[in-house]
Amino acid sequence: MVEDVSDGRGALQPLMLRYGFDAVDRAGALRFRLRDGVPDQEVDPKWLVRDPGRDAVIEETRASAVELAGRVRLRFVESDGDYEVIAEEAILPDEQTSTVSVSEIPISMTRAEGRQTVERWLSESRVARDTARLTLPPSQMERGAGDVIALAEEGGRGLYRIDRVEQMGLAQRVEAVRIEPESYVPIDLGDTPAGVSAFRSPMPVTPLFLDLPLMTGEEVPHAPHLAVTAKPWPGSAALYSSVTDSNYVLNTFVQVPTPIGITETPMAAACAGLYDNGPALRVRMLSGQLDSVTQSAMLDGANLCAIGDGRPDAWELFQFSEAQLVAPETYELRHRLRGQLGTEPDQPVTWPVGSLVVRLDHSPRQISLAENALGLERFYRIGPGDRLYTDPSFQSLTQSFDGVGLRPYRPVHLRAISRTSGDVDVSWIRRTRIGGDRWDRPEVPLGEESESYLVRVVQNGQSFREEIVGTPAWSYSTSARIADGVFGVYLIQVAQLSASFGPGPFASVILTA
Repeated sequence: MVEDVSDGRGALQPLMLRYGFDAVDRAGALRFRLRDGVPDQEVDPKWLVRDPGRDAVIEETRASAVELAGRVRLRFVESDGDYEVIAEEAILPDEQTSTVSVSEIPISMTRAEGRQTVERWLSESRVARDTARLTLPPSQMERGAGDVIALAEEGGRGLYRIDRVEQMGLAQRVEAVRIEPESYVPIDLGDTPAGVSAFRSPMPVTPLFLDLPLMTGEEVPHAPHLAVTAKPWPGSAALYSSVTDSNYVLNTFVQVPTPIGITETPMAAACAGLYDNGPALRVRMLSGQLDSVTQSAMLDGANLCAIGDGRPDAWELFQFSEAQLVAPETYELRHRLRGQLGTEPDQPVTWPVGSLVVRLDHSPRQISLAENALGLERFYRIGPGDRLYTDPSFQSLTQSFDGVGLRPYRPVHLRAISRTSGDVDVSWIRRTRIGGDRWDRPEVPLGEESESYLVRVVQNGQSFREEIVGTPAWSYSTSARIADGVFGVYLIQVAQLSASFGPGPFASVILTA
């Protein structure tokens, strides 16, 4: 397989290494010759030309064994199976070091063929330590690169393959390496049939959109998160989006599944900022697992989860420190912190059995969404990442998002003091969604464009007065209450305002006129 545009030599090199042949130039034509070790010519030393630059007619050298690897490993594509990348290795019997020469070629072959290749490489490299340099006379200048010559030596003759030829007037300077014909005889190895995995049709994935507040401060504030799980996991999941139900483009690519579970016991609402030591929450995990952490780790942000009913903007964030495995893939969660990161208004009276729990372990990915697209319905298609969005395994969704990451937190410590005159003085403490975890400052950062609050007077679900103030205090005079026609029990509600989101959740105090 040739993936890149390159020269012919680069494309042929893997084939030459695999099959053991040489590409040689003969009379202006390119010829391919298999290495078989058969000599093309017997060279008589007495007919050789003495080179002035050498001390002997034939100069023989041997490379150091330290420079040669005694272990060779080859990575290739296994044929006749799943075409996975595998490796075969050959090692010399007397090899003592752990140095490995690793190569990779884009060729498909069986394990036996791969083993034969590395055995040949190892044999050739060990024999090719011996090199010879000599100069041929004009009568023997028909020899060229790739030819094998036989040289007489003590105990018989040595075979050398010519690797380089240099013209010197009427003579021809030659460099050759020693070869052994046995290196090119394939070893008879039993071949194990390649394994073929059973075909699995692509299965749909389970997506969950989570419109969440800022967790680390590094997120895109208005972009929702996408959590995906599936059994079996297809390797990746792809989300495509479009303004209309056509012309979809790739939006987000998810490479790892998110730990997602389903509750098997209810969980009642609890105060934020205090430990919830109520009955254990039992969760059966559809994918992934849960772990216990120390209290210090939990206070540092560990084991952050979202619980909800699947709607994008209805998630409460909570943490836990104890996770006890009570059944296969089933955990009981204790010692919880509820309503984290400003999500205390998202708690219902009780999270029922069957609620979804998503572990926010950095596997959920934020999707691409322009801020001016908040509140607008978009079309989505999601399925296995190795399939096109037109595949039947993809499912279609339509969603709109509010950008909860831009939502201000609900004010706290709302107090109302009734004066003897009948006037009511209201005060509260501001919270921030950005950089509010510093305890060494007298005031938390503002986190919004300006400090602004919406104050409402509500009775029987009807709003009688709304005012916008710039400080965390407001006064409701008796004359204003009488003008509003408010008598009996009523509510004063306060919410922080954001130019990019509007009013956040309201804090309420009950009064009686």
